[in-house]
Amino acid sequence: MTINLAHAATAAAPQLLGLAKTRFWVDYDREADVLYINFQRPQKATNSVLTEDGVVLRYRAEELVGITVLDASTR
Repeated sequence: MTINLAHAATAAAPQLLGLAKTRFWVDYDREADVLYINFQRPQKATNSVLTEDGVVLRYRAEELVGITVLDASTR
């Protein structure tokens, strides 16, 4: 399992490093199948936008502070 986890993290690294933010936290709720990517803690979003493909963009004023990916395992 440790090797699989390390492989998954290595495979995800290029995409994560491509984000405009350099500090972020990632949480996955397996039961709800939702992936949370937060760029600030606490997030304290004041506005959210649901995209056509089931991604929630969370903003504080004009700043993107988080992304929520619904049905994450099917992407």
